Amino acid sequence: MDLKDRQWPSKVCREAPIWLSTDLRDGNQALANPMTEEQKLLFFKKLVETGFKEIEVAFPSASDTDFGFVRRIIESGLVPDDVWLQVLTPAREELIRRTFASVQGAKNVIIHMYNATSPLFREVVFGNDQASTTELAVRHTKLVRELVDFYSKPENGGTTFRYEYSPETFTQTEPDYSIEICEAVMDAYGKASPDHKIIFNLPATVEIGPPNHYADMIEYFCRNVKNRDSITISLHPHNDRGTGIAATEMGLLAGGDRVEGCLFGNGERTGNVDLVTLAVNLYSQGVEPGPIDLSDLPSIIDVVTSCNDLPVHPRHPYAGELVMTAFSGSHQDAIKKGFAAQDKRRAEGDLTWSMPYLPVDPQDLGLDYEAVIRVNSQSGKGGVSYLLNQDLGVDLPRRMQVAFYQIVQAVADETSREISTEDITLVFCKTYHVPLAALGKNEGAFALRSFSLKDAQEHVNGHTNGISTPARDVTFNGKIAHNGKVVDVVGAGNGAISALLDGVEKTFSISVNVREYSEHAMKKTSNAIQIGSRSDSGRGQTRGHAASYVELVRNDDSEKNGTSKVRGFWGVGIDVDITASSLKAVLSALSNVVSH
Repeated sequence: MDLKDRQWPSKVCREAPIWLSTDLRDGNQALANPMTEEQKLLFFKKLVETGFKEIEVAFPSASDTDFGFVRRIIESGLVPDDVWLQVLTPAREELIRRTFASVQGAKNVIIHMYNATSPLFREVVFGNDQASTTELAVRHTKLVRELVDFYSKPENGGTTFRYEYSPETFTQTEPDYSIEICEAVMDAYGKASPDHKIIFNLPATVEIGPPNHYADMIEYFCRNVKNRDSITISLHPHNDRGTGIAATEMGLLAGGDRVEGCLFGNGERTGNVDLVTLAVNLYSQGVEPGPIDLSDLPSIIDVVTSCNDLPVHPRHPYAGELVMTAFSGSHQDAIKKGFAAQDKRRAEGDLTWSMPYLPVDPQDLGLDYEAVIRVNSQSGKGGVSYLLNQDLGVDLPRRMQVAFYQIVQAVADETSREISTEDITLVFCKTYHVPLAALGKNEGAFALRSFSLKDAQEHVNGHTNGISTPARDVTFNGKIAHNGKVVDVVGAGNGAISALLDGVEKTFSISVNVREYSEHAMKKTSNAIQIGSRSDSGRGQTRGHAASYVELVRNDDSEKNGTSKVRGFWGVGIDVDITASSLKAVLSALSNVVSH
């Protein structure tokens, strides 16, 4: 196309097109096993529920099945008053008459007639020239007008009609001839006006050129056809080059008003344009795709796959099982941080969706966040910690994320498969001795049975090498199970953790230091975690469920190599009491110290 001063590349889409689903006609004829009448009925109801106001329901003259389906939905009162039924017919008199008979009594009907116009079809398939091709379209359009007048009379059904004409193989037809034949059809119909527009469907029957070429042809047609204000330009791209979506989006910028396609792109060869992807693409740019409602995408997927007996590919845009999922470690880390930032913005009243790697909010499509991050051997610490946070409510400190990720990575490498959230939770609880419903008490070598803490009431002068020192602040007195045997442990320190470690060193001759400690109140807690609290009194401040994380290092290793360089051992404690959770975390880490 040598289109001077093309305008479409500079335009921006601000509103949704008119949508037409041709799943029940174009999509159905492309199936190896066409839908049964009951499947078509289920599909039709879902299209109505989804908000389609124009639905191409059948090729009534092609089979008794299609004819019967049209009659059934009309006679059963299944067509809402605001929905237009569209039916397709070739330019053949007997087929046009049967098509009109199929829709008698319907409230609103679009009669869609077509004939092929390209040189390839004129010369090879039909043996026609331009003049005879135009004469064919004009003669049968006059018949359409005659039948429209007949069936629109109250005594013959009182149907309101619109007329759609397709110069089939438009993109392979000479652009000026496409305009010529469409203008001839419009004249023959004689009813087109700004209030009652004729529909010209300009299909890429076979996608044989790049999408910008399609847009050029649409803009050229729109610029040069007469009475443009009396015409609705409809686009019907196929996907032979894999650019059906791009062709449609560019075609809309070039002047298209309406789109014909199928949910998830079913159709001949590589399919029709995918209406779901197209609609959500618009939505992702702030354009409401109404009246189409895709807020329950899973139910649409269920109906389409069951009726077409075709799966939705796992990588299909928006609807695929894996498209909202991140396996890559860097992607997972970005999404994890994105959710944290999102929570902060929403707390301040900003509801804007702005998320790394997720162009739309899955929940807007009826999806959830459970599958946003999944783990395999390519994943990172951010994804693992995110899943634990979602499943258990724990928020691991960064150094612990690194340590636990190495454990999960080893499992992933060993199994060479995806690691589920359940797998990660199980490994986490086993590693850090967190009691889980599936694991029971799941105790390590050391477990807390009960304890009390006592503040020092006064300072007592002691003498060590002539230096006066105050007594320690806290005394720990507790019962600790060591390999199942309960032992009384007493220790003193400047806090609960140091007092416990002092008692451990005295009782078990194990000397360790705390390298890192963190804690947090849990926003949620998995029902699978078995949480308890000590029954006796103590210093612990109850703040709902709390999680504590402790990293211990052996004193001998620290003295030799420095505390920052030696191997650390992490532990986790969860309890309704923050002090109890911190002590459990110490004993969890201590269990890992003695097991290595």
